[in-house]
Amino acid sequence: MREKRIERICVFCGSGSGRRESYAESARALARGMAARGMGLVYGGGSVGLMGVVADTMIGLGREVVGVIPRGLAAREVAHRDLTRLQVVETMHERKAIMAELADAFIALPGGFGTFEELFEVITWSQLGIHRKPIGLLNVDGYYDALVGLVDHAIAEEFIHPRLRQLIVVAPQVETLLDRLARYQPPEGLRQWIDLEES
Repeated sequence: MREKRIERICVFCGSGSGRRESYAESARALARGMAARGMGLVYGGGSVGLMGVVADTMIGLGREVVGVIPRGLAAREVAHRDLTRLQVVETMHERKAIMAELADAFIALPGGFGTFEELFEVITWSQLGIHRKPIGLLNVDGYYDALVGLVDHAIAEEFIHPRLRQLIVVAPQVETLLDRLARYQPPEGLRQWIDLEES
C-alpha cells in the first residue's frame, strides 16, 4: 500500500502535564519521531504542559512549529513566543478550523476536556466527509483505553457503524502510530454529508 506524504501533523494535548512523567516523555518522543520524518507541527500555541513539551522539542530539532491560539487564551495558556508562526485568532471555532486546514493528519496525546473535544470534532468531520485525513491516538500507558472502550460500546449499542471504528488509529508507540497514519485508508462507503461551500 502506497504511503501518503504527511507534511504537518496537528497535535491535540493537555495544557497540563498530567501525573505521570511518561506523558511528557511520549510528547518528546512524538516530536522526535515527527522531526525524523521531516514533518512539521500544528498545535494550540501554548508554552505550558504537554503543549509546551511537544513544541519545545520540535523547535529544538529545527522543525516548523505553527501555533494557533484564541486571544482570550493567549495569557492563560501562555502563548509560545518562539514558534515559526503564532496565529492569534478570535474564537475557538476559528482556531480549530485553521489547525485542521493546515494539517495533513491529527494525533491526540493525553489531555482533558479540550483535547477530547478537539479529537471528537475531527472524527465527526471525517465521518461527515468534510476531510479524509488520518486521526491517531497515542495511547500512552493505556490513557485512552476507557475512551476506546466507550467507542466500542457505542458500536455495540448501534449508535456508531462498525466500519467507522477505522476512523481512529490507536497505538501505544510513536513509530507504530506514525507508520499506521501513513498507510491510512478511509473506511469504504463514506460519503460527504455536508457541502461546506453551501452551508
